[in-house]
Amino acid sequence: MPPLLELRDATRVYSGGGLLRKREPVVALDHVSFTIADDRPSITAIAGESGSGKTTLGHLLLGHLSPSAGQVMYRGKDLATMTASERMQFRRAVQPIFQDPFAAFNPFYRIDHVLRQPIRRFHLADGDKPARQLIEDALEMVGLRPRETLGRFPHQLSGGQRQRIMVARALLCRPQVILADEPVSMVDASLRATILASLQRLNQEFSISVVYITHDLTTAYQISDNIIILYRGSVAEAGSVERVVQDPRHPYTQLLISSIPVPDRKRRWLGEDLPEADAAPARHSIGCKFAPRCKAVMDVCWQQPPPLYQTNPDRVAACFLYKDSPILPSSDVSQAFQNTGQPASGLTDNASDMPVGDRGS
Repeated sequence: MPPLLELRDATRVYSGGGLLRKREPVVALDHVSFTIADDRPSITAIAGESGSGKTTLGHLLLGHLSPSAGQVMYRGKDLATMTASERMQFRRAVQPIFQDPFAAFNPFYRIDHVLRQPIRRFHLADGDKPARQLIEDALEMVGLRPRETLGRFPHQLSGGQRQRIMVARALLCRPQVILADEPVSMVDASLRATILASLQRLNQEFSISVVYITHDLTTAYQISDNIIILYRGSVAEAGSVERVVQDPRHPYTQLLISSIPVPDRKRRWLGEDLPEADAAPARHSIGCKFAPRCKAVMDVCWQQPPPLYQTNPDRVAACFLYKDSPILPSSDVSQAFQNTGQPASGLTDNASDMPVGDRGS
């Protein structure tokens, strides 16, 4: 059986400049491969700093962008060659939740409109009464009361309510994959756990796989099974979220983890002062993209890009520090993922409970 959703050696290049100013093309995603299995619903986090290629990867998976090279596959079918009916089936099966919930609403319509649209588009109910019941069930699933929610305009709801409505909208389609792009970055901390718990519940109770795009390793650790760390469009490290976050191997992942503030006033912050991501490299590298910022850089790092070394059964790292480890036989990083649909750690109400306090001490 083919995978549910798959990136095959996908690359996305944006041409540089405009009419008045030419720039070098930007490689937003560089030969990335991973699969989402049909028989093991999971939550996979895609993490990295701004400009790492996270959102581009998400738009490729949704079919909003086409890869410059490589393929995006749904059940073994290339999105680029799908018929209209196949693409409609794909649209229902792979649902998005975007960063800005307000942008998803037309301010002239009540929020009922955005919930009825997928019901009409995908013929999910026969008649107004069954449609109303579907909507109410979906709202209750994400912790909203239909009587207090329906009939209102978007501006009459809080950011957390609007975002939960978008989760409910995705749930209406009974999708197989939900792609959530920074779904909690625009809501306050008190609502983040509620929204993320909703995603976790959809995964566990409805067997929906979730691709969680984030720059926040804390929440990624809390709800995810596996994680892919991107740096300038390339995979730096990937595998079990427990393994990657608790024991990071790639210097870039180590930098990200050490930059997480530790809630202990007696402890010294472990973050290191490294060159910024957009700083001009002291030496041009045709090899590892992180070489200009890496304190462990070696000559070989400047000469060729590192392969994915399998440092553990459930983790790979693209770093020559681990050249004695076996190379992953395929570029598909999901081969290093743990084979379970259950989250590595449960979500708590306090997103700062990520147990990384012992690192480096």
